[in-house]
Amino acid sequence: MNFELEPSWKTILSEEFNKPYFSKLIQFLNEEKNKHSESIFPNEEDVFAAFSACPFNQVKVVILGQDPYPTRGHAHGLSFSVNKSVKPFPKSLTNIFKELQADLQVPIPENGNLMRWARQGVLLLNATLTVEEGKPESHAQKGWEIFTDAAIGALTTKKESCVYLLWGAKAQQKAQFVDRQKNLVLTAPHPSPLAAYRGFFGCRHFSQTNDYLVSIGKSPIHW
Repeated sequence: MNFELEPSWKTILSEEFNKPYFSKLIQFLNEEKNKHSESIFPNEEDVFAAFSACPFNQVKVVILGQDPYPTRGHAHGLSFSVNKSVKPFPKSLTNIFKELQADLQVPIPENGNLMRWARQGVLLLNATLTVEEGKPESHAQKGWEIFTDAAIGALTTKKESCVYLLWGAKAQQKAQFVDRQKNLVLTAPHPSPLAAYRGFFGCRHFSQTNDYLVSIGKSPIHW
């Protein structure tokens, strides 16, 4: 597999590509691609889409997901987001839109492609960037988590006054890399149907994010 990382992120993360874990990760991905040529998601050109859509210097908000949707046609490289043609929305995304509607009275959108958020400075990053069809977390613990840890570490080291929305235990594991004195960290249960009613609904993360951004002189996100 050949990946092309957005230039600003490539500069920031260049050392990662030379580390042993990344070589092993690429070897694993190449083997998986050879065995399941049409069943590794997202498409190769979309694996780093989160970085391409939101260059390093533009990041204002980080929303962390687990891994890409394992359903054919859904994943396109942005956490929680789906291609425009996908209907109905995945249940977690539906719950995100329900909370957004309750929080900011934003109507449920016609499509679930969150590129519109990414272009405003929302980094929609999964902990694991690839998956095999029908097998959630099938590419977990193969090296992607180390790479995405490095991305979050770079953000918290080189940038401040960002908002981190950490939904669910997996995302909250990344909190160890974030300086809470210099950034806003908001946590809630995962928006999945199994957990949303335990505190994701009513968390009001979208309004809190915008209030914080405005308070530090940044433009709010048009969710």
